[in-house]
Amino acid sequence: MTGKDNNKSAGAVNTLVAKIGGQRLVVLLVIITLFSFFCIKSGAFRQYSTVLSILDYSYYITFMAIGVTFALITGGNDLSIGTGMVCYGLIGGFLVTKMGMPIGVGLLVTLLCGVIMGVLNGTLVAILEIPPFIATLCTMMIARGLGSIVTGSMSITWPPAASDQGWFRSIFKITIGDTKYPLGFLWVILLIIIMTVVLNKTRPGRYIIAIGSNKEATRLSGVNVVKWHMLAYIICGLFTGFAGIAYAATFQAVAPGTGAGLELDAICGAIIGGTSMKGGSGSIVGTLLGVFVMSMLKTGLPYIGLQANWQQIITGIVLIVAVLIDVMRSKKRK
Repeated sequence: MTGKDNNKSAGAVNTLVAKIGGQRLVVLLVIITLFSFFCIKSGAFRQYSTVLSILDYSYYITFMAIGVTFALITGGNDLSIGTGMVCYGLIGGFLVTKMGMPIGVGLLVTLLCGVIMGVLNGTLVAILEIPPFIATLCTMMIARGLGSIVTGSMSITWPPAASDQGWFRSIFKITIGDTKYPLGFLWVILLIIIMTVVLNKTRPGRYIIAIGSNKEATRLSGVNVVKWHMLAYIICGLFTGFAGIAYAATFQAVAPGTGAGLELDAICGAIIGGTSMKGGSGSIVGTLLGVFVMSMLKTGLPYIGLQANWQQIITGIVLIVAVLIDVMRSKKRK
């Protein structure tokens, strides 16, 4: 091979890396490596049902992660999304199963609850200027208590797939014959495309990035930073509502007091995918890849004999590594 050919090959590789993104390419390779490792170590992992399990877990985490990516890009955070997702699912399900309302009303209320919480978080952070960690920690506790109060501390079972109102479950998984198909993955891809365009190609997205990069400079340039800062949290709340629907469709019952800790999986997925905790940069596609790393670990570790306690330890280590990468990347930019 000539030097010219070598240059062409190197140029093609550099172009590929530039298009995909260096960190996203690394994360993609990690996903492939993890999948290969679990397949080699466990024959049971190499089953179609395992792929369905990975996707079932990824739906609601991905929706939360897409939303929290916008909050992280502003330099903030949202710790309420885990308990919030469960709370909204409880309220929507309560209206359907206990109050006899149509399934469509339950789904809309689930989304509306997420938007209302997003407005509350946005008000606390953008208008009242309460630190995001404290503000969303408080709303996390509010969401946990509210779900229990509304349902009387009872678990809520959304209509089963076989019932007249159980059609919403087929949004994410459809059964044809004896085979189940992960229809939800198509919705995930569609929303990833839409929110990538929103973040990178629209005025709101550019302003949200600008707020995270330098809030004061953005304000001095004439941008209404309060408005767009609030929008980031409203988007986060809306996607937590989507996560509530996906969670209800995935599990038979939604239990009060649960959901705490799931926000860390979403935040970790976003950070692994390249979203900076200091704000100013992020990638929706990267977030999806980061979530799949978490999904692969959560699903694959039990197949090699590592149970819940070890899973939490490994998740913590992965988050530390992701944050360290973010710190080193920020130092390079300086």
